[in-house]
Amino acid sequence: MEGVSVRKIKKICVFCGANSGKDVAFVNAAFHLGKVLGKRKIDLVYGGGKLGLMGCVSTAVAQHERQVLGIIPSAFTINNLVGETCGKEIKVATMQERLVMMMELSDAFIALPGGFGTLEELFQMISWAQLSIHNKPIGVLNINGFFNGLLSFVDHAVKQEFITPRARKILISATTADELVDKLQAFRFEPDPALSKLKWSPSSSQKEKLDLTLRL
Repeated sequence: MEGVSVRKIKKICVFCGANSGKDVAFVNAAFHLGKVLGKRKIDLVYGGGKLGLMGCVSTAVAQHERQVLGIIPSAFTINNLVGETCGKEIKVATMQERLVMMMELSDAFIALPGGFGTLEELFQMISWAQLSIHNKPIGVLNINGFFNGLLSFVDHAVKQEFITPRARKILISATTADELVDKLQAFRFEPDPALSKLKWSPSSSQKEKLDLTLRL
């Protein structure tokens, strides 16, 4: 990375499945990502609980003596639905409030394999970056080609002129954890000249921030 400006990343938010998936490689990659974050002295923000890949990555980060913060809707904590969070836990009222807090408390975002919830979180962060609500790097860890179809679809949307080449650069991908973190650190945000002129009013309360995002 000689000659490349390196972004300081202290906390990474990881989006991933509450299931482990069919391929054991997903579990191994989640544990390895947690190990890489720990060795690089990067703390973890995630969705809380101990299920699936979420439990794997949070356990690995904690084992390497880095801070783990789970942000979880109160509804998920009833009857211990998702298990005990590995580390500190913040309870929120809604899924949207959870995502806003994740955005605010993290320096970058990584998506591991997951389902609809993971995809929602990933694309919400991408769309907020496109709108210049934040300028933080976003990447997918493409384990055994899991995201190949998704990346092909995004490239297809670029060819069909629904996504601009500039916006396409927001989504980073790599096949190993170390490569992905390196790419996140080297990321340079290129705001859209028109969208960067939008004024997102600063707010004095979490409720006002939540109201702002709900109007997007």
